[in-house]
Amino acid sequence: MRIGIFILGIIWVVASTDAQDPIFSQFYNAPNQVNPAFAGNTRSPFIATNYRLQWPGFSSVYNTYMLSYDQFVPRLNSGFGLGLLADDSGDGTLKTTKISGLYSYRVFVTQDTYLKLGMELGLVQFRLDPSKLIFFDQLDPQFGPVSPGGTPFPTQENLTDVGTNFYADVGAGIMIYSSKYYGGIGLKHLNNPDNGFLNNIENIDRGIPTRITVHAGMQIDLEKGNNRNQSAFISPNIMYVKQGPFRQINVGAYIDFGVFFTGLWYRDTATNGDAAIASLGVRSGMFKISYSYDLTVSGLGVNSGGSHEIGIIFNFDSLLPKESKYNDCLNLFR
Repeated sequence: MRIGIFILGIIWVVASTDAQDPIFSQFYNAPNQVNPAFAGNTRSPFIATNYRLQWPGFSSVYNTYMLSYDQFVPRLNSGFGLGLLADDSGDGTLKTTKISGLYSYRVFVTQDTYLKLGMELGLVQFRLDPSKLIFFDQLDPQFGPVSPGGTPFPTQENLTDVGTNFYADVGAGIMIYSSKYYGGIGLKHLNNPDNGFLNNIENIDRGIPTRITVHAGMQIDLEKGNNRNQSAFISPNIMYVKQGPFRQINVGAYIDFGVFFTGLWYRDTATNGDAAIASLGVRSGMFKISYSYDLTVSGLGVNSGGSHEIGIIFNFDSLLPKESKYNDCLNLFR
């Protein structure tokens, strides 16, 4: 009975594909995933690599990889970026690969306050491996889905339409920032792309729901930097995400001591607490590496194994003859 209920849930998820996007706990290492208006946060190339392993305590885990590049071009007053995202759900059952181009334009408001407008255009490949699915007609009352000889029972389901789907994905965002605070709204899947495989399913909303991210924060300087030393600061921040019926809010702070940095956040959903997030990292010249762990506090408990993330950043601003000076509070994202 429990196997049957589990398989029914898997079939429903695949048919509707009304899933949520992967969201990095180290959002500061993947700002373009939060809001395309972040594109061009440095004057020199900024290259970020991110990896997330979610719930390794279960047999079917989630692995997410991201590689991104962006930089600001002063003469055009614009930021440009490229992103590559790969998400593996259920040990290869569902695989998503997305390549995106990003653009942002900066508008002077007053004194040290700026407004940035951003947009994202992506192409997505969504793949389903039907060999990893189990249907009801494959279940034997005694042996389950696999015969005593170790061979899976066959299915009569027609899987000819199941395989790979391609679609375009559009996003946009707006952000305002100064030397003390920042805030913005990021929107993903504005075109509600159809990532479904089956065409004969009725009464199912096939479009991916628009993801709305509202984020804000500030920077409290502890020590001003110079050409030899990095600045030290505390950045309290908050991020609210809504996609379809799913909601979550992250509240916490990032503390940067120049060479070492750390952070602590709490993530909550609309129905229950989800995780406490702790991060630790080190910075040296153009290189920055950080690790974070999500301690699950929901009903999944310790059996989930939590979630692990590693971020590796290459910020080429450090190779300039003099340290780049930014009159803003966005050092958290550099």
